[in-house]
Amino acid sequence: MLGSVTDAATLAGHRLGWAAVRRVPERVAYRAFDAVADLTVARGGAARLRANYARVRPELDDAALDALVREGMRSYLRYYCEAFRLPELGPDDLAARVRVEGDGPVREVLDADGSVVCFLGHLGNWDLAGAWGTVHLGPVTTVAERLEPEEVFREFLEFREGLGMTILPLTGGPDVFPALREAARRRGLIPLLADRDLTHRGVTVDFCGLPARMAPGPAALALAERRPLHPVSIRHERRGAGWGIVLTFHPAVEVPASGATREKVVAMTQACADALGTAVREHTSDWHMLQRVFVEDLDPERLARAGAAR
Repeated sequence: MLGSVTDAATLAGHRLGWAAVRRVPERVAYRAFDAVADLTVARGGAARLRANYARVRPELDDAALDALVREGMRSYLRYYCEAFRLPELGPDDLAARVRVEGDGPVREVLDADGSVVCFLGHLGNWDLAGAWGTVHLGPVTTVAERLEPEEVFREFLEFREGLGMTILPLTGGPDVFPALREAARRRGLIPLLADRDLTHRGVTVDFCGLPARMAPGPAALALAERRPLHPVSIRHERRGAGWGIVLTFHPAVEVPASGATREKVVAMTQACADALGTAVREHTSDWHMLQRVFVEDLDPERLARAGAAR
């Protein structure tokens, strides 16, 4: 019964967000979400975010780390504020809110009717980037983690599909990798959030100087279909009284000339982790990682399952 009540409250909260946030002035909405973020931090709801930030920014003292966590939680809640308002944005609005860097090689591939695989981190607002990409760059196919309760997942699925993206559920349906291979054979972008291992099949990489588990899917897909693999980072930036994002396509990673497939996948994933690590250090508050990613933080049972899955 308690679970049903909690699920109903979660669904009601999301529906209220969809309906209410887009009706108030943008500046008011941002301030309200900032207040919720500050309250969350004050009540100790950002412990995992703080632990992750401490890992990637060990040079900060407690006061500086506290300030960074506050900004990070504001950036995280800003993502939801913007997501609730996204359906109201037309092509010109999207163009005004997104500044793009390093997209030349990506456009060349798309102009030749090819596809590009993108390795994303939980940085900035990836839904805004996906909506912009669908309108101003090319068709977007991606994978979504299944959320609880199921009704919230379905509403987020409908939301993202309403923005023009093709969404494949990570679990609860057919194997997602063959569908991604099909998408890679068509013109378009395949952005995949990969800075966290969700499947127990992840690989261990060096991330900001520490071992972390990341998803091998982007590298495996790019290798299997011989498509370019670009690390992608996203950060918020001020736009007048509001906010926009900077979408950065980092250079495509090189495919190792020799080695087994697994070795190549690990090397390519490491190259992506290197690019994202630099972005996370430079724009830490835009890294919305509220889960465990570093090996030292993972429980032994999960590590054992990961080892068995290799």
